[in-house]
Amino acid sequence: MNIYKTRKAINKLMCTIALLCAILTLVPLISIFGYVIFKGISSINIDFFMHLPKPVGEVGGGMSNAIIGSLILIGLSCLWAIPLGIAGGIYLAEFGNNKLGTTVRFAADVLNGIPSILIGIFAYTLFVLPMKSFSAVSGAFALGIIMIPTVMRTTEEMLLMVPRTIREAALALGINQFRATVSIVLKTALPGILTGILLAIARIAGETAPLLFTALGNRFWHQNLTQPIAALPLQIFAYAISPFDDWHRQAWAGALVLIVIVFLMSFISRFIIRLRYKFPTPR
Repeated sequence: MNIYKTRKAINKLMCTIALLCAILTLVPLISIFGYVIFKGISSINIDFFMHLPKPVGEVGGGMSNAIIGSLILIGLSCLWAIPLGIAGGIYLAEFGNNKLGTTVRFAADVLNGIPSILIGIFAYTLFVLPMKSFSAVSGAFALGIIMIPTVMRTTEEMLLMVPRTIREAALALGINQFRATVSIVLKTALPGILTGILLAIARIAGETAPLLFTALGNRFWHQNLTQPIAALPLQIFAYAISPFDDWHRQAWAGALVLIVIVFLMSFISRFIIRLRYKFPTPR
């Protein structure tokens, strides 16, 4: 009886400790989110989303060019990184059971762990120096490199989760392997792949270091992709290190917008996962 009571007490103790640990993991997130809301919500208004930054010394203005610039950079990055990442993931899942596949996996994992500032320096050497100008193209190249490993490895994992019987049934019907992979297997794994893409976008949305070496930023509307382009992380960084109180408030507002964007990306990706498992693809 004493042993039973001891086990029950230990079980309650460990459950309590586990609950406390779970709560502690939420404290930093809630604290950061709450503090950013507290500091930034007062500067969120129509002008913030519609107007350009004001000159030094003038109060007000907005970050419309930076918000649009971030969307342009994300769009350009997705344009080349997503197809390349998905193609790489398809190769690893369907044809990568060899030395080349092992090498590509290792390279993707290493690339995923490289500090983003080094990727920015690489893009600076490859694009900015030859072009003699910072540009949206070089910024999109740097962000795309950051995206590729996440998209590639997610695509591989999602394709490997598709039952082998689906592939065998397609091949038994006389469909060649490439068409079976693209038309059937890839379609089955699409929700998971889309989740990986959204998480990759959420990551690059807040990257600052690579853009310091590539996009640089500006205070005006951008009309040429071969010229410096504004971005939300760059504008936040520039305002945060400035000596002006109004710019500090604008930086907090920009940080709030950025956090909301990342939060929405994460929420949408998890919503897609829930739909995927609530309404599974017929097998």
